[in-house]
Amino acid sequence: MGNQPARRTAGAGADGRRRAMLSGVSRSAVLETLRAAQSPLSVAEVAARVGLHPNTVRRHLDRLTADGRADRTTESRNRPGRPRQLYTARAGAGDPASDEAAESGYRLLADILAGHLTGISPDPAAAAGRAGRVWGGYLIGKPPPFTRISPEQAAELLTELLGELGFAPAPDPAGGGITLHACPFREVAEHHPDVACGVHLGLMQGALAELGTPASSVRLEPFAAPRTCRARIETDPGAPPDGKDAHQ
Repeated sequence: MGNQPARRTAGAGADGRRRAMLSGVSRSAVLETLRAAQSPLSVAEVAARVGLHPNTVRRHLDRLTADGRADRTTESRNRPGRPRQLYTARAGAGDPASDEAAESGYRLLADILAGHLTGISPDPAAAAGRAGRVWGGYLIGKPPPFTRISPEQAAELLTELLGELGFAPAPDPAGGGITLHACPFREVAEHHPDVACGVHLGLMQGALAELGTPASSVRLEPFAAPRTCRARIETDPGAPPDGKDAHQ
């Protein structure tokens, strides 16, 4: 079959659960961006800060507005052009103290599980990578039958997934990779780097393997710069697309 547009598909139930999880993560990132801003933000400004496509951000903002957690106003301007829609987090929308307690609880749970894995496994990075690969394949979704996905398309889909997960990805200026400007695992990675980075690497391996691409080698450079990681995808047409030969 010829090339077809790469899409994420799966059974209705599994696809709905996956999309709900990803939407929840990225919508929370949008809301936190509004809360942290010193002034109202446009769709484009929010998209640039969270690393998501403007259309995705617009949907999240519409939902946050409908739920009463954000306010939308029209920009006042005295120059030509269509006024922008600006968004702010609604005062009192959610209890910051409660949110902080919930985040602390999740961090504690992650630390407990990462520490336990480190204690019981002779190779915690490999064990974390295996778990990450399973979830990466699940989150990216299986492409339609007989669909050929080029390495370039696979990289685009992987970048989209990483954005939804909160990594704020962008194409590496040097080419052949992805720069990750944020890491939702950062605090856990500071205490358990083998586990956190192993999961992260596994997520990318599993996603690419599920897409059936020949890109079977993913190299992850954690904290290549302060608060920044880099992922490089190397294409080996002769390698099996199962992620088993990928390495750090």
